[in-house]
Amino acid sequence: MDILQSWRRVLASDDNRRRYDAYIERWESRIACLLERDLTRATGTPDAALPLSGIPFAVKDNIAVRDFHLTCGSKILQNLVSPYTATAVKRLEAAGARVIGKTNLDEFGMGSSTDNSALQRSNNPWNASAVCGGSSGGSAAVVAAGLVPFALGSDTGGSVRQPASFCGCFGLKPTWGSVSRFGLVAYASSLEVIGVLARDVDTVETVYDLMAGADDLDQSSLARPAAPPAREIRTVGVLRGTAGLAAPIEAACRNTIDALKQSGCEIVELELPMLEYVVPAYYTIATAEASANLARYTGIRYGLRAAVDEGQEQMVAATRNAGFGDEVKLRILLGTYVLRSGFQDQYYVRAQKIRTAIRNAFDAAFQQADVILSPVYPTQAFVRGAGELSPFAQKLADRFTASANLAGIPAFAFPTGVADGLPVGLQFMGPPFAEHRLFDAVRRLPDVAPLMRPDGYDEGWRS
Repeated sequence: MDILQSWRRVLASDDNRRRYDAYIERWESRIACLLERDLTRATGTPDAALPLSGIPFAVKDNIAVRDFHLTCGSKILQNLVSPYTATAVKRLEAAGARVIGKTNLDEFGMGSSTDNSALQRSNNPWNASAVCGGSSGGSAAVVAAGLVPFALGSDTGGSVRQPASFCGCFGLKPTWGSVSRFGLVAYASSLEVIGVLARDVDTVETVYDLMAGADDLDQSSLARPAAPPAREIRTVGVLRGTAGLAAPIEAACRNTIDALKQSGCEIVELELPMLEYVVPAYYTIATAEASANLARYTGIRYGLRAAVDEGQEQMVAATRNAGFGDEVKLRILLGTYVLRSGFQDQYYVRAQKIRTAIRNAFDAAFQQADVILSPVYPTQAFVRGAGELSPFAQKLADRFTASANLAGIPAFAFPTGVADGLPVGLQFMGPPFAEHRLFDAVRRLPDVAPLMRPDGYDEGWRS
């Protein structure tokens, strides 16, 4: 790749950037600086040998990158500039990759459409009237449109996999703890993890391998097994009781199962009755953690501060009222309620027990199957104003994705084709640290997981 030519094309790709409104910030001055530096870089220097040398990528705007804004899609942090860089981003930059922009998201990662962003509304590259998914919708859109080869997102209950499915790209939610969360703005700390969206499996694998590993700055991070044992995929589990799927999703499941059988896999039907409790358990735990994590936004030390003269308590209340959107306020109220004295045992503690039961159910399932195939979302990307899913229906639809977050296991969304002009996607789930097994499972499906391009696709970064 001619690095100089690549950066010039990135600078010229403004039409698609404006068309999708997926970037919150795209730092032209940074790109120009990199361009000038690369002019003097001789071919064959050590930098040129780095695995991602000169490759541009985008970062969801709840992940810190020094000198970029860190808005989290919220008015309360709209003017905050990050003084440091997340560990995951640092590791990619050390491999030669360069951040060129921050992408839009549902405010603080709370939503399934990216329409909950307080700053702008992003569009699906396949249909500008459709949502791009959430909460990592901006990252999915820039990848699907060809503006960058990969982007980082965060996945708390499906926020990488669902937009990947909606936009027709690949999306990895790694094992919880395998990628450092230092620099990721906390929403629900025990559930969320930094993930990857890309156009192909190989790129996802490369980026994940570079990011993963223990980090002294994140005590919840875990060291990967030194040499994960290779394991041929012989059995694939499929879930019983997946009623309510849209016709294109059902067809994709059937076609994928047929392709797996043809590749030599045995299909095992699995009973996971605990899936019925995934959504209530997930939202109980997530909102409880969110109410604690978002308590830091007071307007005193950083971020928006309301101009109120009545005193500190009134100023904090006014700041939060002006700075938080309706969905964030709703989740804070729900989380505060389930943590109230007298209600913790009834709601929060019970949800944690259900979480343990879900984890145990997956452990048992992986004794029967090497990987599990499931839908990502019951529908394709929904079109605004055309029977759009209500916010409550969007939450109920998280049952397939949020289960992996509650269990802490890896899950990998992949495209299966296009129906009615919009992408269709499914996911594989595996036991902890089985990311490479998931990659291999998708590689068995070259005809089912095609490389798809929407109209207007333009790899402006590639020479």
